[in-house]
Amino acid sequence: MLARVANRLGLSAENGPPPYRIVSLDQWPDVCRELDAPTVLDFKAIDVETVEPGAISAATGAACYRYVTTSITAAVSGEVDAVTTGPINKEALAAAGISYPGHTEIYADKTHADRICMMLTSGEITCSLVTTHVGYRDVPALLSVDRIFDVIELSHDAMQRIRGRTPQLVVCGLNPHAGEGGLFGNREEQQFILPAIDRAREGGIAVEGPLPPDTAFLPEKRRETDCYICMYHDQGLIPLKTLAFDTAVNITLGLPIIRTSVDHGTALDIAWQGKANPSSLLEAVTLAAKLATSPAAM
Repeated sequence: MLARVANRLGLSAENGPPPYRIVSLDQWPDVCRELDAPTVLDFKAIDVETVEPGAISAATGAACYRYVTTSITAAVSGEVDAVTTGPINKEALAAAGISYPGHTEIYADKTHADRICMMLTSGEITCSLVTTHVGYRDVPALLSVDRIFDVIELSHDAMQRIRGRTPQLVVCGLNPHAGEGGLFGNREEQQFILPAIDRAREGGIAVEGPLPPDTAFLPEKRRETDCYICMYHDQGLIPLKTLAFDTAVNITLGLPIIRTSVDHGTALDIAWQGKANPSSLLEAVTLAAKLATSPAAM
């Protein structure tokens, strides 16, 4: 498949290095710890000639799921030190009969992680999400003191490792103006968010909030904030992708393994055209390698 793409784009050994080594799936267990150069693990999971560039299909969804689950097995068994994932198309997963809404949920289930959260980090801004791939109307019912506290604590521990110092966290409110003292919403700030913040402070975590989401991300506040705790997907992803679309890295916190990922989708409209920006992938690999030097899992 890679060769087909390379030929289409006019790439060759002269203007770009080919894979140094291609390993079949049955060879992998014997050679995984001997590799000292970029290597392709060939699953033969898809019919190369029938793939249509940029098209959603059950075949590509099934192949992606196989790649992901194999990477989890390799990381849990210690065959690899860390995993960096590219984007997957959720429609393709669904077409293949895979019920998971995304990477994060697959990793959480297959590693039997007790608590996880999605963190998106960059030099400009870092956000952790209390809820992820759910509709807006489902968000309030998924909030709890325990869940918000878990995300605060996981984020604090991760940022301490990444920054090498005690981080400063900010928690966003769910409702406009952080609920305006209970006038907006159903008092989610009073019921769930404030008690979680109080518990975190009692544990020695430097955390502020809940702050109104419309002012929490102003430049002055960002300069003094290491990580934002956001109640739902777009609350964190809109400012993050606005500020750091090409460089942000997705980390799944709480797993027994290290997993980073790009912070963008599949962009099927530019598939096989040589236009994709690899910056986020390079950042994700670099961060995975950095985290792999630490004895503790994320």
